[in-house]
Amino acid sequence: MELRKITNDTVKIALPMLLGGAILYWMYHGFDFKQIEHVLLHEMNWTWMILSFPFGIMAQVFRGLRWKQTLAPIGEKPRTSTCVNAIFLSYAASLVIPRIGEFARCGALQRYEGTSFTKALGTVVTERVIDSLLVLMITGTTLLMQLGVFSIFFDETGTSMDGILSRFSTTGYVVTILCGLAAIFLIYILIKKLSIYNKVKNTITGLWAGIISLKSVKNIPLFLFYSLAIWGSYFLHYYLTFFCFGFTSHLGMMCAMVTFAVGSIAVVVPTPNGAGPWHFAVKTMLVLYGVSDANACIFVLIVHTVQTMLVILLGVYSWGILAFTKRKAALA
Repeated sequence: MELRKITNDTVKIALPMLLGGAILYWMYHGFDFKQIEHVLLHEMNWTWMILSFPFGIMAQVFRGLRWKQTLAPIGEKPRTSTCVNAIFLSYAASLVIPRIGEFARCGALQRYEGTSFTKALGTVVTERVIDSLLVLMITGTTLLMQLGVFSIFFDETGTSMDGILSRFSTTGYVVTILCGLAAIFLIYILIKKLSIYNKVKNTITGLWAGIISLKSVKNIPLFLFYSLAIWGSYFLHYYLTFFCFGFTSHLGMMCAMVTFAVGSIAVVVPTPNGAGPWHFAVKTMLVLYGVSDANACIFVLIVHTVQTMLVILLGVYSWGILAFTKRKAALA
């Protein structure tokens, strides 16, 4: 039984990483990486990349503030600094094992604030539901607003949907199908785990208390502000990188919104920081907007790598801060 559990856990960790690695290998197999070196050293405007960093940091800070707000109605009052640092740590942890960060941040709050792990996990479930709804709303609205743009693009270029689809290789279709299957598999695993989890009475109580905590949030406008600020910051963190490159600086905000929305959906596939599915989704949409395959590949690789390094730095910073944080019990 123990061996079976270890095997299952290993498969759940290895499969997403293999999927992400396979997609990246397919996209960059035979790619001339000297082009990326040239862009990094001679063409890229690093000023815009640096200006995007504060928004990436603020997105996580707002998430920490919102999390503290959702914990208050269930009787948990952790320190703001611990909430924010737990968020920093969670994103870095998810780079090692996809989705483990959600458990890591709840564990950090339990360790340093004495917060109930299951109640904290329940609020994370609430957050995920809210974020999923926001992403769907953003995606739906953005795509509807851009339908006219796509129509004009097709008319002026003489391009048809069949023509766009013909640009996909057989491997491209396979990658798309694999991403979809991986997302379905993740949902299946979560449902299966949740059904087993719910057999434990205390866990049910904790999760449910976290989920219904939203009804008791005292300042709903503030909660909505935090939610919009999170995604607004994420978007600006991404959008400003368009101005780093000559081949994307002219594309405009709506293109950024479309690629951002599609990329946000792609990261549902549980690979480290969305590596692979995010690259494929954003690159595909950039090509639709007229960016060459090579330049689109350069954009997604540089942007994702630099932003991932920021996540790592924030994780290291939070780990150091938490290591010197006194536990709440010790402060009493």
